[in-house]
Amino acid sequence: MTEEDFKAGQILLFDKPPDWTSFQLVNKVRWLIKRNFRIKKIKVGHAGTLDPLASGLLILCTGKSTKLIESLQGQEKEYTGTFTLGATTPSYDMETEVDREFPVDHITSEDIHHATKAFSGDIQQQPPVFSALKKDGKRLYEYARSGEEVHIPTRTVNISEFEITKVELPKVHFRVVCSKGTYIRSLAHDFGKELGSGAYLSSLRRTRIGEYRIEDALSIDSFENEYLSREEET
Repeated sequence: MTEEDFKAGQILLFDKPPDWTSFQLVNKVRWLIKRNFRIKKIKVGHAGTLDPLASGLLILCTGKSTKLIESLQGQEKEYTGTFTLGATTPSYDMETEVDREFPVDHITSEDIHHATKAFSGDIQQQPPVFSALKKDGKRLYEYARSGEEVHIPTRTVNISEFEITKVELPKVHFRVVCSKGTYIRSLAHDFGKELGSGAYLSSLRRTRIGEYRIEDALSIDSFENEYLSREEET
């Protein structure tokens, strides 16, 4: 693969590590390509943000393939992860500290499995206030961090599969297949309310976007040390 190949357009699958933002990964890959081919400019973009605390599949497009980003973003996604019952956080995940605690003694494994039925098909979901969505030209997390209250309308998302894979109270392990625009953090929050308790998202991994799977993804190290060097030799 040459400089011209990257400019003509490539779809690259990466396994984003936790604590990296999606933009950090894009910037790193862009820098590596520029350094490897000694070029000043190359288009690189991602097809769907992953929260910094989440890991898993992030699709990057280079060159002319950046035109495909919108269509890739629209494909269904699969996630695995963990809800922690008995508490809530303002961000609905571990980015912020626990603000309320709830009992979990009344919750049975049967209750947990049954609660998934409330989140099947088209559902109404309210995005978290700690998100990058814009309202009146301002990111929602900017309102949240300044303590301003803001009305966030609900929107329709689709949950095509939602299964509980393991129960280890207060942790509940899950797998979800959902549409574009679904916030798994909001699903965690609403799931806790459905059980008469609180819940927040304590781990998240994206495993699939459309036909693209995490098993085929590169780490940033393998891209730098193996993929680019291998292409340079050919």
